[in-house]
Amino acid sequence: MRSCAASWNARERRGAILAAGCPTGAGTLSSAARPNTVIEIDGLSKRYAREVFALHDVTMRVGRGEFAFLTGPSGAGKTTLLRILLRQEVPTAGRVLVDGRDLAALGPADVQRYRRTLGFVFQDFKLIPRKTVFENVIFALRILGVPDVQQRRRTFQVLKWVGLQHRANAFPLELSGGEQQRVAIARALVNEPVLVLADEPTGNLDPDLALEIMNLFREMNAGGTTVLVATHDRELIHHVGRRTIALDHGSVTESA
Repeated sequence: MRSCAASWNARERRGAILAAGCPTGAGTLSSAARPNTVIEIDGLSKRYAREVFALHDVTMRVGRGEFAFLTGPSGAGKTTLLRILLRQEVPTAGRVLVDGRDLAALGPADVQRYRRTLGFVFQDFKLIPRKTVFENVIFALRILGVPDVQQRRRTFQVLKWVGLQHRANAFPLELSGGEQQRVAIARALVNEPVLVLADEPTGNLDPDLALEIMNLFREMNAGGTTVLVATHDRELIHHVGRRTIALDHGSVTESA
């Protein structure tokens, strides 16, 4: 397995963004933020109807440079929590800080800038069918306004890291499920995120491919990126051996 930590670590990735003049954050830093914590959630609740709570009084922390799993059965609130961290939804109550920024204080323009500091990996890949592998990955850098030379260099680097540099000109439908998820991971990492979120990233893969994808997340984390993976696969969690935050009926029931 290739090591990304040696050649593509978090400090280098963040430095590349700063050198390119790209935003590394959005909104105002909270004075209450803990410098060694990327995710701080206090008393978070999300209610969709009068007494229907997707999340109820959730309090949790994810440290800078940590790899943690978010687990629980279907309907436990995992996806809702990730959507709140992406600022696709807002909580009914409570406070959410990401990298020191209070998500409730972000205006519309700040939300877009904030999302560009994150990486997100979906279960169903969300690749653009009419674009090649290379075009799918480089797209995020074009939105950020990274200079063309850096766009191409960083895209080739991250495709080489996931082992798909030889498939750069292929289209998503020409790839296997495992290859498509590798492209999705490359796309999530290329914008130098402080935090990568993943929602059931191995749900459509067989056990062997699932372990390969988890190894990529572990290498990503070894380079300094904070990673939070939502999954209900307890066997996979046991194999990887990282901290687990368990949700059940919208509440944290275990954090170990």
